[in-house]
Amino acid sequence: MSNDAEFRTCPDTGLRIHLPAEKLMKANAVVAVVFLLIGGLFGLAVALTRWPAVHLLPAEWFYIALTAHGADILVVWIIFFEMAVLYFTSTVLLNSRMATPKIGWVAFVLMVVGALMANVVILDGSSTVMFTSYPPLKASPFFYLGLILFAVGALLVCFIFLGTLVIAKQEKTYEGSIPLVVFGALIATIIAIFTIASGAIILIPTLLWSLGLVPDIDPQMYRLVWWAFGHSSQQINMSAQIAIWYGIGALLFGAKPLSEKVSRLAFFLYLLALQLGSAHHLLSDPGGSMSFRVFNTSYAMYIAVLGSMIHAFTIPGSIEAAQRKKGLTNGLFEWLRKAPWSNPVFSGMFLSLALFGFLGGISGITMSVQQINMIIHNTIYVPGHFHGTVAVGTTLAFMALTYWLLPVLWRREVFMPKLAQWSTWLFGLGMGGVAVFHMAAGHLGVARRHWDMAFAGNPLGFEYSATVYLFMGVAGIAAVIGSLGALAYILCTVGTLLFGKKRPDTAPAAVSPEGVEAATTYGNHGKGWEAPGSLVLVGVFMVFLVVYYFANWKYLGSIWGIR
Repeated sequence: MSNDAEFRTCPDTGLRIHLPAEKLMKANAVVAVVFLLIGGLFGLAVALTRWPAVHLLPAEWFYIALTAHGADILVVWIIFFEMAVLYFTSTVLLNSRMATPKIGWVAFVLMVVGALMANVVILDGSSTVMFTSYPPLKASPFFYLGLILFAVGALLVCFIFLGTLVIAKQEKTYEGSIPLVVFGALIATIIAIFTIASGAIILIPTLLWSLGLVPDIDPQMYRLVWWAFGHSSQQINMSAQIAIWYGIGALLFGAKPLSEKVSRLAFFLYLLALQLGSAHHLLSDPGGSMSFRVFNTSYAMYIAVLGSMIHAFTIPGSIEAAQRKKGLTNGLFEWLRKAPWSNPVFSGMFLSLALFGFLGGISGITMSVQQINMIIHNTIYVPGHFHGTVAVGTTLAFMALTYWLLPVLWRREVFMPKLAQWSTWLFGLGMGGVAVFHMAAGHLGVARRHWDMAFAGNPLGFEYSATVYLFMGVAGIAAVIGSLGALAYILCTVGTLLFGKKRPDTAPAAVSPEGVEAATTYGNHGKGWEAPGSLVLVGVFMVFLVVYYFANWKYLGSIWGIR
């Protein structure tokens, strides 16, 4: 049974916070932000090197920076923050004590040690194998060991999350079904267990290979199993960020889904099919059968796309319904125009939702078509797609949630609030520009991984049109803008922890009781036709998707002319 002495009640929200869980939330979130800074600096160096007019780094350091950027951003920053989210959703939103806090600290130490171990051997130049680490490229054994330790720590947190759900159910800390936000986190956890297991299946034999205990690793086998880890990591992110979108809508507006059962079904569709999209990294590889490729990236992916389309309507729709209930009923979009755009919690969340859909989602669907995939495979279009998912989708959602959590967990006012307001816009629009112009350059053939896109000074050098250099230059400028946004977020976050004004318990509540109730209970906002504006927005999205999809087929037809 829970001990009341282990809890505190947040005066802003009325939520009961389990103190051992709060300490782990803080520790994981702080380390996450540190690795965002490290990985972001490496990413900026990569972007300035890919910008032909600057071309910052020599070849050796470019690949070191590229490897570190991939590991620290795609894995370390995001998973550390997701661990904090799992602790928050399973304890705070369920009013529950945490299962096995001591094992939580063991998991934290494993993750920190693993992340540091991998970074050290990347920086000493012995493990410049990039994020994918494909054989026959061989890294130091400590690189693989670091990733394995990190994965084991994350896996322990997943089981702690499940154990906490059991405790909450047994101790009846909530009524009915678990809240939708917690359900989304549960789906993310289940996908995470699959993802981490896939990583272990391939990284353990690869570690033995690097130690000389295994004679060789088949590259095609490695790619097949590794992408069940590498791509499915993004499916954890998707489920987590969508849960955050629902949560922020509830906390800021008291928004509940138009149909919570349908929203849960959308999450469940992710569990059935989302990670099957991993095969779109293998569409241009030999070895896979045609039926494998078509089923995984077409028929099965349609199930996941259906889930995404449900979320694309119900998240803004729930906010619209809540706003209209409060009297913002003039026209289709008064509810959106009068939303709190100056609040970085809302601006970060809504930019994340919109940019992820238009950039990451649509490009991901297009890449999953075998014929189209062949014209963009291994071009810089692929990192463009990544920035449309991990950067403007997941990272921006995490930034938005941070600005809500800072007063709640640390009881401090956000440091430099004006800078915080700008940070989400700078990061979102900057990284969105990186995604757009990298994808455009990828369509024109710019290589994905090469240090010098023009191969200058080589016998097989190639001179692109002026348009390509323009695209890469604008992408470089956008990367600088996005990096400034990330730096502003880090300054505001660290500044809040060190210098933020203490929030008195008598201060006005930052969240209404209606918002807390919407985030922590099961139920629909209401019935009826309540979101016409959101329906129009989804219609615009569908038109854009169809036009872009068929434009790619037109482009493919112009390359593969029939004689």
